[in-house]
Amino acid sequence: MAVVINLAALIVFLALAILFSHDRRAINKKTVAKLLALNIFVGWFLISFEIGREMIVVAAKAFTAVVSISYEGVAFALPNWVNVPQMNFVTAALLPLLLIVPMFDILNYVGIMPFMIKWIGRGLSFVTGAPKFESFFAAEMAVLGIPDVQAVSATQLQKISTQRCLTIAIMSMNCVSASIIGSYIQMMPAEFILTAIPLNVINALMIAHILYPVNVSPEEDDEVFSTSGSEKKLPFFNFLGNSILGAGKLVFIVTCMVIAFVSLAKLINAGLALINPAISLEAALGLIMFPFAWLLVPETAEAFQLAQFMGTKLITNEFVVMLQAQPLMENFSRHMQCVLTVFVTSFANLGTVGILLGTFSGIVDKNKNELISQNVKFMIASGILVSLMSAGIAGLFVR
Repeated sequence: MAVVINLAALIVFLALAILFSHDRRAINKKTVAKLLALNIFVGWFLISFEIGREMIVVAAKAFTAVVSISYEGVAFALPNWVNVPQMNFVTAALLPLLLIVPMFDILNYVGIMPFMIKWIGRGLSFVTGAPKFESFFAAEMAVLGIPDVQAVSATQLQKISTQRCLTIAIMSMNCVSASIIGSYIQMMPAEFILTAIPLNVINALMIAHILYPVNVSPEEDDEVFSTSGSEKKLPFFNFLGNSILGAGKLVFIVTCMVIAFVSLAKLINAGLALINPAISLEAALGLIMFPFAWLLVPETAEAFQLAQFMGTKLITNEFVVMLQAQPLMENFSRHMQCVLTVFVTSFANLGTVGILLGTFSGIVDKNKNELISQNVKFMIASGILVSLMSAGIAGLFVR
């Protein structure tokens, strides 16, 4: 029965995407069907097949090993932060970024990451029939965060049509930086974190096409996809220094955001308690998101908890929810652990909208910025629907 409800959930989420579509008649049903089938296969392969599970385990062990090595550097500078029974959030989840971010930047600098992204994008386009640049950008989203993914493709964003640029903005709501995955797996199950990433990539491409379908001619697609920037590389150690400083800024920014969002949520709850002690922000968000959560977890108590986490993530960020959920995870069913982890594994929240508007304003022209600003509703819808679809697909194979 639970599997039937989960399948119904996918149908409901797709129906909502079609309902909110800018032009339902322009949706390429064949492309959507291929993307959906590919995503279900990916979820099935990574969760149900032994070789898929082994791939996830190997990747998780690799990230865990890198994080453990980073603690040696932290312990050298701040031994009393590491050599304790329980490390605090900043030490356990964020300070490893001082190693992980430069590591991925170096892979990008020497050309390994661009090579992988390029061919994954081409393969995705070949299998699904989606435009090549959009497929390429989707692959970048699995590795680069905001605003890096937009900056890397700035030349293409300036060249593509205004409508395609909006499609890219809609997709961008679902970015996740590979360099921050090491922080995620310190708080949530690594196997589901790593499963969520390819699911989000494919779902972002699919949902963006449904919400704002744009027909792209083969000639236009080839011309834009073949465009490449001619940015000159910095000397290696200059580049490395900038990368380390960037990682430090990221640690500081995430720390500030978590403190601010948690404090603001507590302040709102204190204000609501003056009206009625039974009212809270979490309860209100839970009521709003409950129908969607129940379709994913058809067990009322867990569904309401999931709904609260889902709502909190959308108005704050994934770190706030991961911190709240971490001590409770062992009490949840494996299905609930999977659905919750996959749902929160992305940058999709209201704050991301502001970041994206600022990012695109510095890259593309006025007409493109105006169209993006006028269609924020599609960006928000994409963030919610992609997270729901990814959680629903992963949940099909975990009981």
